[in-house]
Amino acid sequence: MREIDQRADVVRHFNRFYTRRIGALGAAHLGSEFSLTEVRVLYELARGDRTTASGIASTLGIDRGYLSRTLRAFKRRGLITTRRDADDRRHTHLALTAAGRKAFAPLDQRARDEVVRMLAPLSDAHQQRVVRAMATIRGSLEPAKRPAPRATEEPFTLRSHRAGDMGWIVHRHGALYQAEYGYDERFEALVARVVADFIEHLDPSRERCWIAERSGEIAGSVFVVSKSKHVAKLRLLLVEPSARGLGIGRRLVDEVVQFARQAGYKKIVLWTQSELTAARRIYHAAGFRCVREESHRSFGTPAIAEVWELKL
Repeated sequence: MREIDQRADVVRHFNRFYTRRIGALGAAHLGSEFSLTEVRVLYELARGDRTTASGIASTLGIDRGYLSRTLRAFKRRGLITTRRDADDRRHTHLALTAAGRKAFAPLDQRARDEVVRMLAPLSDAHQQRVVRAMATIRGSLEPAKRPAPRATEEPFTLRSHRAGDMGWIVHRHGALYQAEYGYDERFEALVARVVADFIEHLDPSRERCWIAERSGEIAGSVFVVSKSKHVAKLRLLLVEPSARGLGIGRRLVDEVVQFARQAGYKKIVLWTQSELTAARRIYHAAGFRCVREESHRSFGTPAIAEVWELKL
């Protein structure tokens, strides 16, 4: 069986477990007269003030014919009202009536109570782990639906390294570069040597590691180390796949450049591979230029290594 098929089986097994765990398989949901889909529709109506049928269908991914029948049934029971948009008569806005809000309120509270009961037996650390795992799944499978941060905010934070980070960096470099580029364990060994040398010979006034975090999880990293008195070296830029597109890589490189200037370096150099197109775009945007190339097979697959420089 192919590896992707094995992973699909794991996902299907989890889906069966979780839908059973939250009681999503019965004709009624949360011990009510409503099905799970009907409760979801009520939830969308409760949280919006200019909700439309097309908006609900798009959000929930349900059949528009089924949704239309559900909304007609809600209206007959006096749970919703409809109102034509004054500016665009093609659009009809939906809202819960007082009776609709009264019917939904206990369902909403019951759903919250069910989740609390599910999490309560777990320790605080395990609860956080479950929540982070759910955020990771959603972020990985719905990258296009990720809400854009306000211009004054970043959806991540940066910090200096601490115990345990070096092991994560080695592991994630090994796993990601094997999955995305076919690099073998020799690349992971190289990363292990780099981080070990960094820790053993760290000069905090001239060298640093930044760790990016998002939703409590490590999302990326980068190092700047001393190559000589006047030359710094950028090393091990990494951004997790689930966190790409958020500006983490650009911010990490900016931190390296700013730190190197303040530390008195005259130039920053880095070593990368031609297939790392996203990283190369970041380096180019920061002002780095490729000054040398060479073919090699250091990690079990043909590659072209590149040396880039930035004069400060």
